[in-house]
Amino acid sequence: MSYPLPETPVPQDGAGVPDGFRRLWMPHRMAYIKGENRVSGPEPEGCPFCRAPRLSDAEGLIVARGALVYTVLNLYPYNAGHLMVCPYRHVADFTELDGPETTELAEHTKLAMAALRAASGAQGFNIGMNMGNVAGAGITAHLHQHVVPRWGGDTNFLPVVSATKVLPQLLGETREMIADAWPAGPGEPGLPARPEQP
Repeated sequence: MSYPLPETPVPQDGAGVPDGFRRLWMPHRMAYIKGENRVSGPEPEGCPFCRAPRLSDAEGLIVARGALVYTVLNLYPYNAGHLMVCPYRHVADFTELDGPETTELAEHTKLAMAALRAASGAQGFNIGMNMGNVAGAGITAHLHQHVVPRWGGDTNFLPVVSATKVLPQLLGETREMIADAWPAGPGEPGLPARPEQP
């Protein structure tokens, strides 16, 4: 079954001739394309993953905080509910994490999966890290583990043909929904609300 699209003015090409295409405008993607918030050096200055924990949960889009890592919504999600698990420490490579950081990162990944299943009925996940520019990392200086929820039929022609995703919910609302569904992990009730940067 197909649904009629709302009538919109048909854009014209440079010669003033209608081109027949409908547009789904996503101006926030331009910030990502131009590299806004990207930092590649070893220093945390300007790093969005170092800045986010210093904000309130709502401002930083943080879903949950641990002692050594936190979980945050992706500003440029592949799917609604796309989360990232980040260490507080400004570290670029997975091999640079110490044992406790590695353990808590894995635990937060499991908790993120449970929260996404409870909040949105996620049927599957893409989970992983991109290490370095050549591997597709947008922010190479501060590692982050992606947790992308998936549902049957969530891929259509838009991402393939036009590199566009339609997201049905505002990021702030998505953050609240997932935070409310976040399960309590072992020992979590005693964690500080906003851990200090090491």
